[in-house]
Amino acid sequence: MPDILQRVGIKGSLDDVYQALATRDGVAGWWSSETTGDSKVGGVLKFRFTAAGAEIGVIDMKVLELHPANRVLWQVVGGPDEWIGTKVSFDLKQDGDYCIVLFKHQGWKEAVEFMHHCTTKWAIFMMSLKSLVETGKGAPSPDDVKIDNWN
Repeated sequence: MPDILQRVGIKGSLDDVYQALATRDGVAGWWSSETTGDSKVGGVLKFRFTAAGAEIGVIDMKVLELHPANRVLWQVVGGPDEWIGTKVSFDLKQDGDYCIVLFKHQGWKEAVEFMHHCTTKWAIFMMSLKSLVETGKGAPSPDDVKIDNWN
């Protein structure tokens, strides 16, 4: 099965990056400003995506693992058919002044065109995470970079 992989260095601490990944308010600051739900292990986070005021998608993620300053793991339990059952992980390590985030969206059944779109969008959102931690301001949906008619 193909996976989406990203690596980004964020000038900041493991703890700061972890908080941006492991909490509802943190994720709302870089991925979707409309984030609700429970960010504890076993809880489900709901991410609503909009463009020009219209809903373009909703994704539900079950929180499977939270290891402070080390790892966050979610499983998609609601959203696009291609995403259902896939897992999204963020593994963290310190390298000098940078926290390195190794991102993986794993378990895609096949490399369909939507996966190409999502690969680019995940990179955009990883840059939003970087911006949030380094400057205090991310670019979550609906303020993210639009790349096509799928947004």
